[in-house]
Amino acid sequence: MLYARVSTAEQEREGFSIPAQLKLLREYAALNGIDIAGEHVDVETARKTGRTQFDAMLAYLKRHTTVKAILVEKTDRLYRNLKDWVTLDELGVEIHLAKEGVVLSQDSRSSEKFMHGIKVLMAKNYIDNLSEEARKGMNEKAAQGYWPSLAPLGYRNVRNDDGKKVIVVDPEIGPRVARLFEYASTGQFSLNELAAKGRKLGICYRRSGKPIGTSTLHYLLRNRLYSGSYEWNGRIYQGRHEAIVTPELWEVVQDVVDGRAAANIRADSKDFVYSGLMTCGHCGCAVVAEIKKQKYVYYHCTGYRGKCPERYVRQEVLDEHFENLLKQLRLDTEVFELLRSALKESHADEVVEREEARKRLSDEADKLQRRMDMIYLDRIEGRITAEYHDRIIIPWREERAQVIRNLEHLNSVDEAYVDDSIALLELVTNAHKGFSATLPKHKRRALNLVLSNCTWANGALTATFRQPFEMLRDLTPQTSCHPVSKSADSAEFQDLVTPTGIEPVFQP
Repeated sequence: MLYARVSTAEQEREGFSIPAQLKLLREYAALNGIDIAGEHVDVETARKTGRTQFDAMLAYLKRHTTVKAILVEKTDRLYRNLKDWVTLDELGVEIHLAKEGVVLSQDSRSSEKFMHGIKVLMAKNYIDNLSEEARKGMNEKAAQGYWPSLAPLGYRNVRNDDGKKVIVVDPEIGPRVARLFEYASTGQFSLNELAAKGRKLGICYRRSGKPIGTSTLHYLLRNRLYSGSYEWNGRIYQGRHEAIVTPELWEVVQDVVDGRAAANIRADSKDFVYSGLMTCGHCGCAVVAEIKKQKYVYYHCTGYRGKCPERYVRQEVLDEHFENLLKQLRLDTEVFELLRSALKESHADEVVEREEARKRLSDEADKLQRRMDMIYLDRIEGRITAEYHDRIIIPWREERAQVIRNLEHLNSVDEAYVDDSIALLELVTNAHKGFSATLPKHKRRALNLVLSNCTWANGALTATFRQPFEMLRDLTPQTSCHPVSKSADSAEFQDLVTPTGIEPVFQP
């Protein structure tokens, strides 16, 4: 089975075209005597991100068990996340990575599988990087005073005279939302009663047309945006949009909803490292945190499904348990250096491709600039009218701006692609060192990356290592009093890179 994919229209223009991928795979199949049962192609755009053909391929492979192999150009063409890897692994098919010269099967050595898992993570990191670029754009917009997301109830998304997406007050719903805030400020109504008043006012969900519920009302009353400012990524910005209520009225409503005195300050959930990371091993409910005596952080089961026997546990105790789990992941220094070299070598093709794409984009920008210069001269010398010049040059200017943005993106992600993967290995290898003193956000990053299905019961922590770290764990001797052996496993990793004659010698 042949599979090809491009993730964006830009990628297709920059040399990752479908025809080029299919040509490579057909030649590979012919050279290796592989019969082609079918071809599946996905082209993702900004508006369409699903992979319908990938899902269709999986369905085909499940129905036709005689098809035993998938041919794909390289790792990041096949996988977008670790779930894809696990799904294909469960099917038991061979994965032929034509451009990388790698064939993976159930019989592949653990070192090969681990290396492949790292490449899958790299592909995911690349996708995450693209998402990060989008988040950067939204953050920049927020910093300029423009709400960067969908308008909440009471506002509408429109484009201003400059073509920028902004929010404006909905002339029908906006005054009704203001009325709800006035009702809430009196303190005479419960949330259920306020929700009923919202329904009477005709405040409904945009898409379904159904009346708002209590949870939506609670979110609405909490939303600072209605007061003219807003919170985005933990920071508060003064918006350029029209406020529906005054800041003073909004603050009064917060006190009413909280039912608190001004001095009763809520703890910042971002400081609770393990909130949302664990469930109770007794009842399956979430394990949440709270502050006692204004300084000690304790975790406990929510007990949502009834009484739970699990006792409160200090955060310091959880630090120790998670640290002990991370200690199960260790890489010998020499093995780590071999993996580092392998990662850099394995992505030499990507470097070449990005250089070629960079040259194409640079040439395209220069060509468009020459066009604009020539038509400007035509206007100056009277060969064309100013109106015709303006009509022609606008799309050229926009196209060149897009080309420059694509070029800047290539420049920004080039080195980070491999370097981030190496940093990933370093993070995991050294995650346990000084874990208790690590900043909460760094703890969460390491744990979310490495672990899943964390449960706490009877004073014990259990968790599942995500792939490929489960393989790394299996390759690591699980004794705390002996150094890591370098005989069998290290020797297995030795052939991951091409010998140069100066490799370290492994002694049994």
